[in-house]
Amino acid sequence: MISEKYKKMCSTPSVIRELSVYATERGKEIGYENVFDYSLGNPSVPVPDEFNKAIRELTEELTSSQLHGYSPNPGNPEVRSIVAASLKDRFGLPYEQKHIFMTSAAASAIAHAVRCVTEPGDEVITFAPFFPEYRPYIEQTGAVLKVVPADTSSFQINFDEFEKLMNRNVQAVLINTPNNPSGIVYSSDTLKKLARILEDKQKAYGHEIFIISDEPYREIVFDGVDAPYVSGFYDNTLSCYSYSKSLSIPGERIGYVAVNPAAKDADMIVSMCVQISRGIGHNCPSSIIQMAAARCVSMTSDLSVYEKNMNLIYNKLVELGFEVVKPGGTFYIFPKAMEEDAKVFCEKAKNYDLILVPGDTFGAPGYFRMAYCIDTEKVERSLPALERFVKNEYGAK
Repeated sequence: MISEKYKKMCSTPSVIRELSVYATERGKEIGYENVFDYSLGNPSVPVPDEFNKAIRELTEELTSSQLHGYSPNPGNPEVRSIVAASLKDRFGLPYEQKHIFMTSAAASAIAHAVRCVTEPGDEVITFAPFFPEYRPYIEQTGAVLKVVPADTSSFQINFDEFEKLMNRNVQAVLINTPNNPSGIVYSSDTLKKLARILEDKQKAYGHEIFIISDEPYREIVFDGVDAPYVSGFYDNTLSCYSYSKSLSIPGERIGYVAVNPAAKDADMIVSMCVQISRGIGHNCPSSIIQMAAARCVSMTSDLSVYEKNMNLIYNKLVELGFEVVKPGGTFYIFPKAMEEDAKVFCEKAKNYDLILVPGDTFGAPGYFRMAYCIDTEKVERSLPALERFVKNEYGAK
């Protein structure tokens, strides 16, 4: 008999992926260049030349087994040391090789981190709006995901509602800054307050509460925005990183868990990740991609286009009368829809070949997400379509 659990999941596929498929099919009819597809967060800028150069050099320098053989379960030791040194240099925390566990990008990092600090039945808290895949990430471990409602005025943490959800069963808090879908960067004040609350709760409950910090957009921060490093505020933090966005290599699936050296049992957590891998079939990520990423550890793609796209879209949204909080990073923006039901709003937008994602799936009904990781030329051509949509459907001036 097949699994009823996964059979049931087939009836609730990813809304984002469904809209991306719709956009692709619509593109076959009218040309994809005429579909203004803001559905999928797939980086649009090229990888750095150095990354491709690193791949070529590695194939010339190393043997076949070095290139394509298994790495040790925690990851290539040299790569882990390079990552640790980079984090130590950038953020001033005493990371060592033993604190780094290489993963198949941030999703895998979260899968390991949650299992390290929870048992089935424990609670994990996250904050709306949140990446919808957090639900399967958490629930497939046997833990329970609890969601704090959004503070839609700023999309910083809604602390009043957060404290209402805190209880002795909470073992971890999963945060995402810069945030998908809002584009908001949690401020230093927000992180200091979160840390104070968790430190007090740890004492009151008599057990550790970990922050699991999902950080794939850490490098995509706009000019003048402070992007504090979460582990610098709270000892019991596991940083989950991906090079997918910073180097524009999402298909290569490479990232890591970085254990704050001051965390409880910091020297044991990477070894625990190795054991977790045995149970979830992760083992080790691509050997050659680990090594190529390590050679580019201090580099990024040219990410400036995302800020340019953001400003174009933000200014048009404001001009058209949308309520919208200006992003501080990422390549997402999260305006309020012009009617109560964002699903209906996004369906109407399809008639103008605008592919928008309703906010219900992010835990924020009434809002919608635009992933503006597309060519600037296409963003510019989409703005008249957005204006026609709003004027025709909602009578905006």
